[in-house]
Amino acid sequence: MSKPDTKSIPSAPNDPPLVQGYEVVIGFETHAQLLTHSKIFSRASTQFGAKPNSQACAVDLALPGALPVMNKRAVECAIRLGLALGSHVAHRSIFARKNYFYPDLPKGYQISQFEIPVVQGGEVSFFMGTTQKTVRLVRAHLEEDAGKSLHEDFVGMSGIDLNRAGTPLLEIVTEPDMRSSQEAVAYAKELHKIVTWIQVCDGNMQEGSFRCDANVSVRKPGAPLGTRREIKNLNSFKFMQQAIDFEIRWQIEQLEDGKVIEQATVLFDPESGETRAMRTKEDAADYRYFPDPDLPPLVIASQWIDEIRGSMPELPRAMEQRFVSTYGLPEYDATTLTQSQQMASYFEATVAACGQAKLASNWIMGELSRRLNEADLEIDNCPVSAQILAELISTIANGEISNNSGKIILDALWTDSSTKISALIESKGLKQVNDSGALERLIDEVLAANADNVAQFKAGKEKAFNALIGQAMKASKGQANPQQLTELLKKKLA
Repeated sequence: MSKPDTKSIPSAPNDPPLVQGYEVVIGFETHAQLLTHSKIFSRASTQFGAKPNSQACAVDLALPGALPVMNKRAVECAIRLGLALGSHVAHRSIFARKNYFYPDLPKGYQISQFEIPVVQGGEVSFFMGTTQKTVRLVRAHLEEDAGKSLHEDFVGMSGIDLNRAGTPLLEIVTEPDMRSSQEAVAYAKELHKIVTWIQVCDGNMQEGSFRCDANVSVRKPGAPLGTRREIKNLNSFKFMQQAIDFEIRWQIEQLEDGKVIEQATVLFDPESGETRAMRTKEDAADYRYFPDPDLPPLVIASQWIDEIRGSMPELPRAMEQRFVSTYGLPEYDATTLTQSQQMASYFEATVAACGQAKLASNWIMGELSRRLNEADLEIDNCPVSAQILAELISTIANGEISNNSGKIILDALWTDSSTKISALIESKGLKQVNDSGALERLIDEVLAANADNVAQFKAGKEKAFNALIGQAMKASKGQANPQQLTELLKKKLA
């Protein structure tokens, strides 16, 4: 894998945060498994969870005479990612052999790209609070995955499963632009959102479909970049932040003790919360890259790129801006609602049916998301459809029921969405009281029964007013229209 020349890369702008007087420098290499039915150079299946070695054909096993054939769908995925990230998609790229020996690498080399990758440059932008951060990309190149060594079920031995051998990957490499573990996690989450949004990767970190390697180093402000250590195969955002934070502390302690950091590949142990060295880190020269003689150059026509560009979905950042401008949503709401295409589609379907954008946003981000999280459900499996939620929101917007009553109705719909909302309102006695005459009579009774609070309010104690509202809502069994009740009470007390 090609490494960028980082000797002259400056510090991140805007006074990066320091840790014990040191500046943290982080770069990422992410392996995204591509959404293909077959492997990158063979027709063997990429299905997860099959019996060991049941999905490895002659090409994957590197049997004599077996030749690789490029998977067109894998190239399409690379083009889609390049377009999504504002990268240059090379019309001509080269495959190379990356030579190293490991038991789960049958050929003794990995087919990858080195000097001329298919995707070059680009960037990923995300928000840290209200501040936008942009991470520059070096490249994204196509390559095949290796197999897997199995240690758990063998006493004194290791097994080899070659089902993953030849699985298509895009390795996405950044410049060392991140300055904290929080920035690194925010970048990884944004990249994860993009690759799943454009449907080039399923993003399943537990199954290894989205694996991140973090290159971490520290330096005194203004000094040359320090020696990096690469934390391999971070498969959750939680562990990612823990691993980077530990590595930062460890490197600073070593330097403060007068020791030298050695370039290495390390693993993170979630149980101990520590990183540990696995092997000395190789450089590009150690892999003896050379063009693969069995694969011709990958040539991509401009017409094909244009066709793929025309089929691309609206990207998350563009959709966020549209939600702000079209629906008048705060930026926070727009960012939250575009965490997935499914949530964005659900929101738009709800708004189309009820015309209440902010109410729809509040309910989807609040009550609906809370219930989905508790039930461990994705929004596309939500038991309450967008149309039904829109009907519920409409009954709240027109004053038929209160917001709290809406939560009771939503609970009932969660278990049986076939029941009519109007029937639930009637059977549960939740219809909101909007009759001004009835509310005035109720207020008169509350004022007569709470003379002390009335006196306190007239003496300038605002809390007494809230107490009177509470008593009035209690007297109405929560069915009084809160806004109307407040206005009438103010008039009575004026």
